Amino acid sequence: MTDIAQRAGEVRKADGIVLRFAGDSGDGMQLTGDRFTSASALFGNDLATLPEFPAEIRAPAGTLAGVSSFQVHISDHDITTPGDAPTVLVAMNPAALKSDLRLLQPGGTVIVNSDAFNERNLAKAGYESDPLEDGTLDGYTVVTAPMTDLTKRACQDLGVKPRDAERSKNFFALGLVSWLYSRPVEPTVDWIDGKFAGRDTVIAANKAAFAAGHAFGETAELGASRLMVAPAALDPGTYTNINGNTALSWGLIAASQLAGIPLFLGSYPITPASDILHELARHKNFGVRTLQAEDEIAAVGAALGAAYGGHIGVTTTSGPGMALKAETVGLAVSLELPLVVIDIQRGGPSTGLPTKTEAADLLMAMYGRHGEAPLPIVAAQSPSDCFFAAIEAVRIAVEHRTPVILMSDGYLANSSEPWRIPDVEQLCSISIEFASKPNHVNDDGEAVFWPFRRDERLVRPWAIPGTPELMHRIGGIEKSDGSGNISYEPDNHQAMVRLRAERIALIAHHIPPVEVIGDPDADVAVVGWGSTWGAITGARRRLEAAGHRLAHIHLRHLNPLPANLGELLSSFERVVVPEMNMGQLCRMLRAEYLVDAKSVTKVSGQPFTAAELAEAFYSEIETVGAAR
Repeated sequence: MTDIAQRAGEVRKADGIVLRFAGDSGDGMQLTGDRFTSASALFGNDLATLPEFPAEIRAPAGTLAGVSSFQVHISDHDITTPGDAPTVLVAMNPAALKSDLRLLQPGGTVIVNSDAFNERNLAKAGYESDPLEDGTLDGYTVVTAPMTDLTKRACQDLGVKPRDAERSKNFFALGLVSWLYSRPVEPTVDWIDGKFAGRDTVIAANKAAFAAGHAFGETAELGASRLMVAPAALDPGTYTNINGNTALSWGLIAASQLAGIPLFLGSYPITPASDILHELARHKNFGVRTLQAEDEIAAVGAALGAAYGGHIGVTTTSGPGMALKAETVGLAVSLELPLVVIDIQRGGPSTGLPTKTEAADLLMAMYGRHGEAPLPIVAAQSPSDCFFAAIEAVRIAVEHRTPVILMSDGYLANSSEPWRIPDVEQLCSISIEFASKPNHVNDDGEAVFWPFRRDERLVRPWAIPGTPELMHRIGGIEKSDGSGNISYEPDNHQAMVRLRAERIALIAHHIPPVEVIGDPDADVAVVGWGSTWGAITGARRRLEAAGHRLAHIHLRHLNPLPANLGELLSSFERVVVPEMNMGQLCRMLRAEYLVDAKSVTKVSGQPFTAAELAEAFYSEIETVGAAR
């Protein structure tokens, strides 16, 4: 295979491309997309990805329900989304073509495995005629390759059985697109050697398929379709390609090191949060302890017990698990113990869309517990930002002795982007001080420990069980402030409810003020939270390039809200709130600040595109202008 650097002069340049790999769930599309992404990251491109999985574990092969896709946007400049629409679709079978062709840009490129377009597979996908021949693909650039047959031929002298060889056809597709889009080949070859070490036949088959795909591109007169996306101008540093769940896991580990106390995760596997358990289980060398519990209730109970014992207690889940954990989270509110509850949101209600994204758990996070049980809420805005959001959630939890809900979603969890690894020395330490001596003298002149004696932030002391002279009792029954004795007095309960609410409200003074991105003097302000950040940023840049003014306020802290938010919102004529729900933050802002905020909503299981939001924001800008 020819090094692409030697052939760069023969390739047309592009500032970016959006590829979508689609096939049956057994065709290895996630691996193919991931390998293309890794090669692009090593080449120096900026990138953003969008993996999509079937909801059913074993959907019938060859059907639309079984299609698995991976979209990747690579560019020579800073990008924040996986692209509005793919410019290239790699379809490994008829179902993939039928499912995803609607997404392809007009005039885009379709690369198909022609071997899969037989009568049986066409019928499974619902085609009455062959789309490769009936004009369905008129208006597109079509590249057909008998990937299955050529892969088998490439492997026939390697002692690989034809059925086993067929499994390598995704590497044929990867070799072909690597040639078409000028990706370096060495990262893929090296990865095959490392991933399948000790399985020489598998290594040989995958390498042969990859080489056959690359050679097909060179010999099939496809030169007119070749493109090169140059490396992006990134800030100096050491980069890695990271997805949201991995970044969040690393952020929890970093927070544990910054605080100087061990990390404990109690978790029950649930899509799309399970990868956090998998990742943290690999890092026992950092003092991380993980427990795969029998259910969601046991998982959060174990995490709360760890917090009582002086650890950073963490539990991970998605929306259905949040409902099951609610009682124990309410107990953590009453106990005033640090607990980080991570909600990787997905489409609901109930099982809903388990492999699709949504951000509709905000009001549940705010109010989904028995009684008055306020707690802080932190939200991540991008895959790499999950690292810093995790640190912030832990900081608030341990410094303010409270459970904290950290919100991500399926889009952030599975999507990836280049991330410059931060300098550990630049990360702020987390202040922890365990109680070490009695803090009260009783009427008999005896020094005792009061578990609910508060400091100026209304934060109670954190005493590790077994510490000499610090015997104390906490529990779910209402306690008397200060002593912690059980109290059924109405006035005490009223006081404790108000104290718990005031304590959380005071955290607003210990978080940064929110800042305006874009034009602070614009008429229209967009207020976002969570993963809408990427699409909002892309939309704002497009409007600014067209000469329009727009302000963007993105919220990391959703409870308590930043202290300066109300004043900021009152300075704009129009406030627009895009959300992947039916307008939950918008309701909160209208209630809290009496601002006439307008919702832009999407609940399709897909993230916003920059184009969708640019159109919605432009409409608001035009409306304000017309009213003058």
